[in-house]
Amino acid sequence: MKKPVLVVASQFPKEVEDRIDRGYEARRNPNTAPFSQEQMLAAADGADAIFVTMLDRLDSIFFEKVSPTVRVIATYSVGFEHIDLQGAAKKKIALAYTPGVNHEATADIAMLLLLGASRRAYEAQELVRGAWRPLSPNMLLGWQVGGKVLGIFGMGKIGQAVARRARGFGMKIHYSNGSKLPQNLVGDAIYHEDPRELLRVSQFLSLHAPETPETRHFLNAKSISLLPRGAVVVNTARGGLVVDEDLIAALRSGQVAAAGLDVFAGEPHLHPGYLELKNTFLLPHIGSATVETRVAMGMLALDNIDAVLAGKSAPTLIPQ
Repeated sequence: MKKPVLVVASQFPKEVEDRIDRGYEARRNPNTAPFSQEQMLAAADGADAIFVTMLDRLDSIFFEKVSPTVRVIATYSVGFEHIDLQGAAKKKIALAYTPGVNHEATADIAMLLLLGASRRAYEAQELVRGAWRPLSPNMLLGWQVGGKVLGIFGMGKIGQAVARRARGFGMKIHYSNGSKLPQNLVGDAIYHEDPRELLRVSQFLSLHAPETPETRHFLNAKSISLLPRGAVVVNTARGGLVVDEDLIAALRSGQVAAAGLDVFAGEPHLHPGYLELKNTFLLPHIGSATVETRVAMGMLALDNIDAVLAGKSAPTLIPQ
């Protein structure tokens, strides 16, 4: 029996690659750089499905030109702002994503960023790898997290997982979300219907909301001014939640003492202002980068592709 043709836009963990080889005739991207649009369209000619990542931008022009044989596109991500949903709907192409499997790994990274930023880890690393000299008692003083208020903007699975971890460090949890959540999910966390009220009490602020028209540029000069002076900001959600110039200005002025960032607008490119600062702890979008999570994401993506091509109900399709 002939295998369906699957365009594979990136390199995935071995278990995922082995499953692709077993179930599909794979047309793989031979390069580490993403396909250009022309390359993607050429690879998709006559294909049944496409497996992409956040780096693959599938816009309206792509969907106008894509082969009519393509029935499903799965993205190796929770976010899907890189895909034109209307364009896919017009072509009747099912879209799948991978929610619900990366929250524990991403929460670990959020805590790494929170601790790294608050304890000036970048500066300490520079010292160890450079000319380490004995420190006087007033050098590299950071900020303890115990007893401090952690404001969580977006209390989904990742936000809840961060709250569980932060309680272990003695932090007090406040949150803002689209709606108040039941106590069995958030425990003693204090709810703020108005995000501005959350900002006013957040000595530490961790962003976990999806990027939507309502949340885009949530953290800007006006909202940053509501934070207690010397707050620490963490972002493992989406770079678009932050106005880079405004956060950089706040980091320079001391309104924000430090920031831990794993996501950036326009990544893999980021605002060069962050690189000029010592009080930033920066990571290259590795929130889900554990063996367990990346394999689970790949398997879920392939479950969706298998189901659509078999005419069955798929586990996690994007609403269109």
